[in-house]
Amino acid sequence: MKKLAGLFAAGLATVALTACNDEKATDNNATTGAANQTVHLYTWTEYVPDGLLDEFTKETGIRVEVSSLESNETMYAKLKLQGKDGGYDVIAPSNYFVSKMAKEGMLAELDHAQLPVIQELNQDWLNKPYDEGNKYSLPQLLGAPGIAFNTSDYQGSEFTSWADLWKPEYANRVQLLDDAREVFNIALLKLGKNPNTTDPAEIEAAYEELRKLRPNVLSFSSDNPANSFISGEVSVGQLWNGSVRIAKKENAPVNMVFPKEGPVLWVDTLAIPANAKNKENAHKLINYLLSAKVAEKLTLEIGYPTSNMEALKVLPKEITEDPAIYPTAEVLQAAQWQDDVGDAIELYEKYYQELKAAK
Repeated sequence: MKKLAGLFAAGLATVALTACNDEKATDNNATTGAANQTVHLYTWTEYVPDGLLDEFTKETGIRVEVSSLESNETMYAKLKLQGKDGGYDVIAPSNYFVSKMAKEGMLAELDHAQLPVIQELNQDWLNKPYDEGNKYSLPQLLGAPGIAFNTSDYQGSEFTSWADLWKPEYANRVQLLDDAREVFNIALLKLGKNPNTTDPAEIEAAYEELRKLRPNVLSFSSDNPANSFISGEVSVGQLWNGSVRIAKKENAPVNMVFPKEGPVLWVDTLAIPANAKNKENAHKLINYLLSAKVAEKLTLEIGYPTSNMEALKVLPKEITEDPAIYPTAEVLQAAQWQDDVGDAIELYEKYYQELKAAK
């Protein structure tokens, strides 16, 4: 998912690591000697706030070079182009891309013996269909989209279903996430269909339903999507739970509810590319990034629920007991997981571009 890209870009300049572009990462991997003490991390920008990796380097002597991950699609394409000459040691694909990449032999099998942090992780997040037995990935942060609203204009009780976004009174007021799957998910759920469908007829029906919604849509945004709520540009629409945390940290009058159909969940994971040059140190970095102390800091910064149960014990209740950030058990029960739709993604993208171009 493309989430809050660039939010901590300024902070990255001061941390004790080298943020590098993709070409530099590949070039550095080609060097000898120092390469064994360097790990190349390719992750979402906001997942590396100021100072996050200082202690890892201090404890291990291993440098971390970070490249900013803009989207799962871009990450996938870059790894395909690299072939055997990989430039990354640890990557952060969302769960539905773990499934896709594993099927295509793009991920290395994890050595669980080198990952004792697994014992601290939420067992309900492990062994999911996208990666049974967590053979290729471990979960880091959970995303759940819901209906966000300005509390000065609306009450949460006004939004019980995704269908509410279609109401005429929201004409030219709704923001949707700029993501084909996220947008089609709400139409498919409204129609009572599987959000992971690959049936062309069902995808087309969802498109026609979204055409009816189009007059209500003011904007599509996945790059800092909370900003338009914070500024007051929009007052209702789709938002991720972590984005709600960002808005609340800015004291914006924003809250979010999850409709009765439930959210379609995703989890951002940590994995090792099959062509990684430094798998041993990659395991060390994954173990560190999923540790309680790091998980706590990350959730405090960006709000997304952490997989680490020890961190959960010490996080403030204003986060862990906020149902807009940490979905309740009831919401999770109704939720579904986003999964890889194979070649059908091309049809989703085709219709999505037509939807955005429509008036």
